Amino acid sequence: MANTSSAKKMVRKIARRTEVNKARRSRMRTMVRNVEEAIASGNASAAAAALTIAEPEMMRAAQKGIVHKSTMSRKVSRLAKRVRALPA
Repeated sequence: MANTSSAKKMVRKIARRTEVNKARRSRMRTMVRNVEEAIASGNASAAAAALTIAEPEMMRAAQKGIVHKSTMSRKVSRLAKRVRALPA
């Protein structure tokens, strides 16, 4: 357990930051799931709209350090490729 006052403060800060990160990660995953469902339904316009909403959220998660930037770029690229492949 933390003994010094600075260590106790860090425990509090880490707990707050963990909550924020969990919320961001959850929001990002929900957005990705929405795109996946639109792709599965075969609706190109809905998939494109979902990707337009999801991409900034995904890159924001990368920017905030929730996931690595390269990982998120790869995932966005692959989702966009799948959306483009849908028949219009």
